[in-house]
Order: sequence, then structure tokens, then C-alpha cells
Amino acid sequence: MLNEYARTIDLKDKRGRQKGWEGKVRSLSFIRYADDFLVLHKDLNVVQRCRELISEWLKGIGLGLKPSKTRIAHTLIPKLSEDGKAGFDFLGHHIQQYVVSKYKSAKQPSTQEILGFRTLITPSKKACLKHQKEIRDVVRKHKNSHQAKLINELNPIIRGWCNYYTNSDASTVGELSRQDYLIYQKLRAWGRRRCKGSLNKAHKKYWCKVGNRNWVFAARIDDNKPLRLLTHSEFGSSSTTYVKVKGDVSPFDGNLVYWSTRMGKSPDMPHQKATLLKMQKGVCPWCQLRFREDEVLEVDHILARALGGKDTYRNLQLIHGHCHDEKTAKDMKEIWKRKTLSNFGKFNKILDKYDWFWDENDILTAFEKSS
Repeated sequence: MLNEYARTIDLKDKRGRQKGWEGKVRSLSFIRYADDFLVLHKDLNVVQRCRELISEWLKGIGLGLKPSKTRIAHTLIPKLSEDGKAGFDFLGHHIQQYVVSKYKSAKQPSTQEILGFRTLITPSKKACLKHQKEIRDVVRKHKNSHQAKLINELNPIIRGWCNYYTNSDASTVGELSRQDYLIYQKLRAWGRRRCKGSLNKAHKKYWCKVGNRNWVFAARIDDNKPLRLLTHSEFGSSSTTYVKVKGDVSPFDGNLVYWSTRMGKSPDMPHQKATLLKMQKGVCPWCQLRFREDEVLEVDHILARALGGKDTYRNLQLIHGHCHDEKTAKDMKEIWKRKTLSNFGKFNKILDKYDWFWDENDILTAFEKSS
């Protein structure tokens, strides 16, 4: 329906000529997840017409758009939005563009033209409040529990929230640090209550030094490895590292190399190979070429076991079968070289046990050295 309408859009290029139907269809973006969707276009009239078409289509199946969740907004200029607010929320994210200098501005990919603004994808205010409410409920639940129980219940919540926003700009705008500060405020009140109002006693009892960090909320169960609370800041996030899924691929199409490289796991790929594929971003470190489907992939030790290498991920790499043959041939030369030097050393030690001299008949004679 929207594709048919997109073909009729009045869209011209810089020279004033009408664009082809393919360019018109690409100019209109429709993003859907479950019952939430977005319609993106630079022309307000096109977006309004799309809303009318969608409402008519939903009406035919007995449904409709919810007014409280439906709004037309501009990502940069607040005046062009229905409610006077720039940006919009989608799936717990807030997407908005901000005017910046030419040094921080985004650029047009095709022409490298400076756009004068920057797009930021951050956790929405509603999502942040919901996360803090969940943290608060857990802290209140464990008013009289051991510190370890509180940490064990908070860590999965923090890890899950950070993993969800790992492809956002939460770290750039300082939202992760802000979440850590708010959690500290709750834990400080929790500790002061348990120490009869003494904040100093609470700090000494519940916060300690772990590694290079001097201020860690941790339970001293084991002196060697205390149970510590995870922080949002240690996860980090970036909206530019995410690579969009190709439009013509699916997890069910049998492309093991692509999905193992992307996700680090695949039901039909051994876990070790899938993990190495993701670590190497689908590139063979020996020939620097990308892996392709139906190629032989073999796990190799960067430093051979015979040369002292360990069987850990730091010493493992995934390479082509023919690359593995070349690597093995090179390693064997080094192994034989070391074995030869080692044998020479053993032979010299044996020779050093004897005194050698030539007799009158020019015969080499040896006598064992006296201890």
C-alpha cells in the first residue's frame, strides 16, 4: 500500500527533474516491530498522507491508531512537530538531531557535504525511569538481606539493560554514568540504614577496593575474588558500531559464516568457531580475505603448542584450510629448528663429560672426567 503511494510522490532532484519510481520508494522508510511502526520522510505532507492511508487500512480490519501514541514530529526543528517537541521515542529509544559545529557535524555519505547537525540515539526518559524503579524495588526488597543477595539480583538487571542499549549513544551523553550515580544514591541510603545512620561505617563495610578501582560495592565473601556489583559504565555503548542486517539474508537460509560472524553463535556451527568468527569479524588473519560459505575453516594456534603456546582464545585463530597448511609448514620448520638446537645442546653436554686428546697414532681418545 505505501509502496504504491510512494510511486506517486512528487519528488524532484537538485536539477528540478522528477526522480524515478525507485528513488521515490527509497525516500519513504517504513520501520515496524510487532505493533509499533515508524514512517520517515522529509516532506510533512507525505507523512500526513501515509497516516491517512494506514488509518483507512486498519479501519478495514476493525483496528485503529491510538491517538496518545501517534504523533508527527520533526527530528531537528521543534516548531515543525505537532506538540512542539523535536525527536521521537521508539522501542525505549529517543531519536533526535541536534545542531552542532562543522567539526562535529554528520556528513552526507555520497557527497561528504556537512549537514550541520548530529543524530543521537539515547535511552528514553520513560525507559530510564522504569529502570530506576526496578532497581529501587530490588533494593527495598533486600532491606534486611545479605549484601551478596542484593548484588546477585541487581547484576542481571544492570547487564540486561546495558546490553539492550549497547547500540545507542547512552555512553556519549553520559546516561550510563548517570545511572551509576543514581544507583549509588540508593545503595548509600541502604547502607546507612543498616549501620544506624552512620555513612562512614556503611562505606567501610560495603565498599572496598577491587583491582585498580577504589570504590566498589562488593561483598567480601572471598578475599581473592569478592562478589562485586556491575556498573553501567563498564559496558559502554555506540550507535555507529552496529551493522545493519542485509536485506536478503535470514537466520534460516543456511549462511553459517554470515550469522556466526554477526552473532558469535549458530546452531549449526561449533561454538568455538562461531566465537572466533565474531572476534575476527569474518576475516582470515593469514590471507586477510573474508570467509565465504562452503569454505573449509580450521582452528589454529597462533603460537604452536609445541613452541609453548596455550590452548586459550587469545592464542587461537580461525583460518582457511589451505592457509592452515601454510601456517603448519612454517611452524614445523621452527619446531625442527628448536629440536635441532636442543639436540646439539644435549650432545655438547655429553661431550663435556670427557677429556679428549689425540694419541701417538692420531687416534682420538676420550677419558671420563673425574668428579
